[in-house]
Amino acid sequence: ILTNLRNAVITGIVLTVIMVVIVTYAHLDATFSLDHEWSAFFIRWLHVLSGVMWIGLLWYFNFVQIPNMPKIPDEQKPAISKVIAPAALFWFRWAALLTVLFGLAIAGHAKYLAPALALQDPYKLIGVGMWLGLIMAFNVWFLIWPNQKKILGIVEATDEEKGKAKRIAFLASRSNTLMSIPVLLFMQAGGHGMPF
Repeated sequence: ILTNLRNAVITGIVLTVIMVVIVTYAHLDATFSLDHEWSAFFIRWLHVLSGVMWIGLLWYFNFVQIPNMPKIPDEQKPAISKVIAPAALFWFRWAALLTVLFGLAIAGHAKYLAPALALQDPYKLIGVGMWLGLIMAFNVWFLIWPNQKKILGIVEATDEEKGKAKRIAFLASRSNTLMSIPVLLFMQAGGHGMPF
């Protein structure tokens, strides 16, 4: 099972379902129905799952790949730019989109989307997190990905265009790393409050 990623993920999902059933039915008075509460919980779980992948890859790029690229011999760099980076960017950009969509679905489902985006009480904290997440997702899809396509040779670009693309993608990625710290705080605070 563990030697194949697809099988490991499927097994993880099956294990999750089994554990939920066991925990749900461990209480003799518990009944299971796919109601509003369960659908909200499921959407929130998908939001967290995709968010972990998004921020995990963001931090991989910024804490591991970017700082270590100068240490990699030139003849080995194509392994990163032709294989690892395109695959990581695929999961990165789609995780960003899914995180935002599931987050908006949570807020819409709970009927606080508009007040949160307007930064109205009592949704101000989650609203700040939502706006930061939207800005970060914009950066992924409209700054990082288009410029990475030039850098990686997915689309044609001159050396000068690649140089500019590297700078834009780098700064957008670092901006997202910077924003990921408060976004995680405000997302957590939105559901659990802050001590002030």
